[in-house]
Amino acid sequence: MQKDTIAYSQTGYFSKLICHYLDQDSNVAPFYHRFPSLENFEAQIKEKQAWFSEDSRRVLVSSLQKQYAQTDVSDVTKLHIEKLNEDTTFTITTGHQLNLFTGPLYFLYKIIHTITLSRKLTQQHPHYDFVPAYWMATEDHDFDEINYFRFKGSKIQWNREDGGAVGELSTEGLEAVLELFRTALGSSKNAQYLALLFEEAYIKHTNLTDATRYLANELFKDYGLVIVDGNDADLKTVFAPYVERELFEEVAHKEVTSQTEALTALGYPEQVHPREINLFYITKGIRERIIRDGADFVVNNTAIRFSESEIREELNTYPERFSPNALLRPLYQEVILPNLTYIGGGGELAYWFQLKSCFEAMRVPFPMLLLRNSALIRTEKHKKKTEALDITIPQLFLKQNELVNQKIRAISNIDIDFSEQRTHLKEQFKSMYTLAAETDASFIGAVKAQEVKQLKGLDHLEQRLLLAQKRKLRDHVQRVVDVQNAVFPLHSLQERNTNFAEFYLEFGTDLIPALVEALEPINEAFTVVTL
Repeated sequence: MQKDTIAYSQTGYFSKLICHYLDQDSNVAPFYHRFPSLENFEAQIKEKQAWFSEDSRRVLVSSLQKQYAQTDVSDVTKLHIEKLNEDTTFTITTGHQLNLFTGPLYFLYKIIHTITLSRKLTQQHPHYDFVPAYWMATEDHDFDEINYFRFKGSKIQWNREDGGAVGELSTEGLEAVLELFRTALGSSKNAQYLALLFEEAYIKHTNLTDATRYLANELFKDYGLVIVDGNDADLKTVFAPYVERELFEEVAHKEVTSQTEALTALGYPEQVHPREINLFYITKGIRERIIRDGADFVVNNTAIRFSESEIREELNTYPERFSPNALLRPLYQEVILPNLTYIGGGGELAYWFQLKSCFEAMRVPFPMLLLRNSALIRTEKHKKKTEALDITIPQLFLKQNELVNQKIRAISNIDIDFSEQRTHLKEQFKSMYTLAAETDASFIGAVKAQEVKQLKGLDHLEQRLLLAQKRKLRDHVQRVVDVQNAVFPLHSLQERNTNFAEFYLEFGTDLIPALVEALEPINEAFTVVTL
């Protein structure tokens, strides 16, 4: 295995906000608590330790043991759950939707990052224990975002009616998906394992929550990953006081609106828009927003209505029926977990930056925010092809047209770069501007128009010559395009499209250990891994 790196800012795939955060730009500093450097963890540990109660630990451990009751738990995962009873144990957490068969590759990168950071912190702070945790987004309802994965250029999709929280969806109908997947896999030993893994997860479990827990546990149980389902009555009992404040004080709307205005004033985008009440009401087949209607509360698109006293009673009796939306879910997570750091993608971190003042108003410690590992996996064969074409790592990340143009210029025996001619033309027009000004100033506009016309003419001629060279060097151009397309499917980052099964098919049980070894826990750059 070999790895290379490229700065996130050089890839062209990360927002200005994230690049500024990684650079610890002073403009972003008001929107987070502590930057996730190793030296900052001691203070974060002390803060969370003082805040997180013994009762919360007891409820958490009891809930996890119930959630794992039907799962083959490894000894190290079992130990991690038990250790959460101790006030010297903390979680490193990531979260993800219940994507079919893990969805895109970055599902693996997120979880691997929790594992590698937990290990690193154990070395740095031997008097504490650190548990990698994966928060399943069981209460989401965006079925269209999770009902497929891409394999070898094809979209393998589960078609069924949606409704309610996705974690409660029946796995009925996934037999047809398995048969389609099995055909695409082939018959190798690794293919047979992948088909069996899909079958054990989705055919032998009746709902998407249990299927996803099985799948993630099978892939990562040897590393002690702890999988958390927040759609749990006991855990929501702990969160109920914060739900009550959200219902009656609309804390998130006030605080997030203010913080978002400060972010957007600096030119950063709003990632998530706050509602007046950032809660859903969930029962079988229903997940709808709770809306204030005068003195009452109504559940959107239903006939369900509560008075103030009735909704308090409902919360006390059935806390599991109150579900935080995307903005309030981070608060719920941090209330029920002894968590130090949240590991997420650029879009996730962007909405966490809207939340700090809400956490302060709710008096909950704000976690450190760590950009998840990003990686590109390639084979040794691909690496050799790239080197033969003299394509560097930064060039590999260029937009395809720009990459092709650069390579055509580099190998062409004609110098198709009119920079010198443009400079010469502009110098010639300087004297024309002087002449026009001395003769009749009204001619300056005509001179400017002629300059623009001739510069555009040079641009057009340069592009035509490049196009002619592309035709002449068609074979070379095609090899350049093929090399880039192999690792940037759909002209996008591999990690956002490709499923892990493509690489497991080739590398089998070596895949995850190789990624654990390659990906750094405190990541400063995008990683290119050659297997």
